[in-house]
Amino acid sequence: MKKFYKMSESEMEIMKTIWELAAPVTIVQLLDIFEIRKWKVQTMGTFLTRLTDKGLLSVNKQKNTNYYTSVITEQEYNRLEAQNLLSTMYDGSLENFLSALYGGKKINANEAENLKKWFEKVENND
Repeated sequence: MKKFYKMSESEMEIMKTIWELAAPVTIVQLLDIFEIRKWKVQTMGTFLTRLTDKGLLSVNKQKNTNYYTSVITEQEYNRLEAQNLLSTMYDGSLENFLSALYGGKKINANEAENLKKWFEKVENND
């Protein structure tokens, strides 16, 4: 598994915007988008540096402007975050996770059937 680095709420907000834009983005563009937050150039630069250091963004300098691009999709990040949660909180056990999630509550027949189908699909893919 890739090294996982959890994002802060602000970093996640920035990454979601970058994922939605699906194109290289500059600090100025992000400051315009996050105008309501009143972040300064240095603050946004710090967030982008952290995201780059975490391996989530790449930076391409053209003249005096840095262009930031996501190197991981939102789906890939969500998968890594879920795997990290499972590993760190539930000893890698999906059964322990599901037990904690449902805490002894009953699930309806439709959910149970969907879970059975999903487990069969995952089992057959190996």
